[in-house]
Amino acid sequence: MRGNGFLAIWSDIEQDRLTDYLHWLTREHTSERIGIAGFLGVRVFRALGIAEARVFILYELEGPEVLSGADYLSRLNAPTPWSQRIMPTLGNFIRGGGRLVTSTGTGQGGVIGVLALEEALANSAQLAAEIATLDRIAAVRVLETDRAGTGVQTREKAMRSDDRSFGGLLVIEALDRNALGDALASLRDRAPTLKPDPAVPVLHYTQIFALDRTLLG
Repeated sequence: MRGNGFLAIWSDIEQDRLTDYLHWLTREHTSERIGIAGFLGVRVFRALGIAEARVFILYELEGPEVLSGADYLSRLNAPTPWSQRIMPTLGNFIRGGGRLVTSTGTGQGGVIGVLALEEALANSAQLAAEIATLDRIAAVRVLETDRAGTGVQTREKAMRSDDRSFGGLLVIEALDRNALGDALASLRDRAPTLKPDPAVPVLHYTQIFALDRTLLG
């Protein structure tokens, strides 16, 4: 990941609203966000193996301070008409941003596993390095949430109900689902004190879209 900040978002979308949501996300919303000072890029993933349309979005930021910056907050308090239509329809909305604690490996994987953590991960560098050496694992990231920066009240947040957050993230990027499954299973022995958030299922995700700031016209 570039920069040392992040913003991560989960949400569920009803099937009959999915096309409108994906068009909003890829044709307006992510471009708008990447145009904000301090946003570097975004990757969008969809969950595999479940009936629901669940999307995970990961933004790369120059630093965690971007989340409380004037440029970003001004956008959150001035949602577009399309955003005003989409935001109230999103279910199981989970959002958090903060700092990159450690990142190891090379490049990006086509499938990822994301563990939402109740609290920051101890010995994260060692654990990430161990997982990154496993077969067909591309990279491992550990992220820590800035709850104060994430929790700022905005107009966009007021349009959604039951927003939740998390203490941190463990992101494992793999070349295929079998390798990802093996890496996730190994956590039981490698990190017995790991505290995943029980409200956020650990799923496999595949990337469906990405946008880099350098690609904006």
